[in-house]
Amino acid sequence: MPLDPQVAAMRERKIAQDTPPLYTLSLAQARADDLASIQAAGGTPEQVGSVVNDSYPGPDGEIPIRVYRPDVEGPLPVLFYFFGGGWTLGTIDTSDAICRRLTNAVGCVTVAVGYRLAPEHRFPAALEDCYGAVEWFAANGSRYDADVSRIAVGGDSAGGNLAAVVSLMSRDRGGPQLRAQLLVYPNTDYTASSGSMAENVDPAFFNNRSVAWYWSHYLADPPSEGMDPRVSPLRAADHAGLPPALVITAEYDPLRDQGEAYARKLSAAGVPAEVSRYDGMVHGFFAMAGDFAAGERAQEEAAAFLRKFL
Repeated sequence: MPLDPQVAAMRERKIAQDTPPLYTLSLAQARADDLASIQAAGGTPEQVGSVVNDSYPGPDGEIPIRVYRPDVEGPLPVLFYFFGGGWTLGTIDTSDAICRRLTNAVGCVTVAVGYRLAPEHRFPAALEDCYGAVEWFAANGSRYDADVSRIAVGGDSAGGNLAAVVSLMSRDRGGPQLRAQLLVYPNTDYTASSGSMAENVDPAFFNNRSVAWYWSHYLADPPSEGMDPRVSPLRAADHAGLPPALVITAEYDPLRDQGEAYARKLSAAGVPAEVSRYDGMVHGFFAMAGDFAAGERAQEEAAAFLRKFL
């Protein structure tokens, strides 16, 4: 399919404005530019019943969490949402618009986790922060009027990777029994180099150089750590017993093939898993519901999936 007209228009704007790829910037500038662009494209944040900024005692100190509630009576099911940004960029604010929409559309408590970023805190810091938040909230969720017997995890890009691995960890560590996993264009295989990874090189979009830049920050020893299933969940020895999954992908995304391969791996292990590819779209579109109609549709699809299993 050709680029969606809204995506093509964004590409022309970037070229006209000579917008530099994030991987050419300093880390501080990339973080600032990434947040600004996401907030500009995310649309007007919806009002929710309440938003509480809190923290939990993480593995190496307090980790921020933001708890969203719709304006309905509880106890309510819980969604943990992990923001994207290659484990290197992003904050709780990055996913604010998404969390607000899902909170209202699903009718759930949504918990955004302010996990530590690389390269200051490399693998497995972000992962342990996210898993620790799920485990802690499962034991303390009553203070938020949450039904901790109904928990789902989700995230986009690196956040999708974290959600997939948290699902594996929760199964393997005897943690909370999760109801669903929402994986939006997730990283699932460090070694991926062909297909969509080789095809997507346009510097106006997230491309294969972007992927390599993020991996270089997240992993201290990429060749060995990249094979770890906590980094590359596609390489886990066993995918049975994991929660049902919705994997959302974009046609023009270097991560497309590995996300879809992960859904096939889950299905082969007997896990209900659905792929929803958005043709004409690029990586990041899910967070750009203010600019892309497909982003809004994808968020609606995600909400319907979560309502079904929560």
